[in-house]
Amino acid sequence: MNKIIHKWHTRLDMPKNSIEWHIQDVADEMQELSEARGLVNRWSELSDVAYTYTRAHWSGHTDIQRPISYPKYVAGLIYMFPKYNLRWKFFYLVGQKLDKSKMVREVRNPQKLHKLHHIAEKYNFDRDDFEAEAKKLMKKRIFLK
Repeated sequence: MNKIIHKWHTRLDMPKNSIEWHIQDVADEMQELSEARGLVNRWSELSDVAYTYTRAHWSGHTDIQRPISYPKYVAGLIYMFPKYNLRWKFFYLVGQKLDKSKMVREVRNPQKLHKLHHIAEKYNFDRDDFEAEAKKLMKKRIFLK
């Protein structure tokens, strides 16, 4: 399983950060998990914890301990793969539509406007063009919370 997760993170190719950054990222997601209510919201937050934990390990920080039980971790992985693949593919497509020479690699929630603007600025796209293209594509795509 670890080999598959490692290859998957390599494909997503998100930035690798310091151990402190990853520890804080896992802590932030654990906080959101503790506040989540309802089955779908809790499962989604479990996937975020699984994602941040596996991303830290992929980044080389194997000293970070798994913050949830193994059964919860596996449940999080089951939701994690489709959730983050859908997001990654969405941003890849938006980027390709605007500029085929740019490889947009993001997994943020596209339904949050401030995150769209952040990504547009990060990749030097016009914010309005990026937002408009994202909104057009959102009408045709399915996302997991």
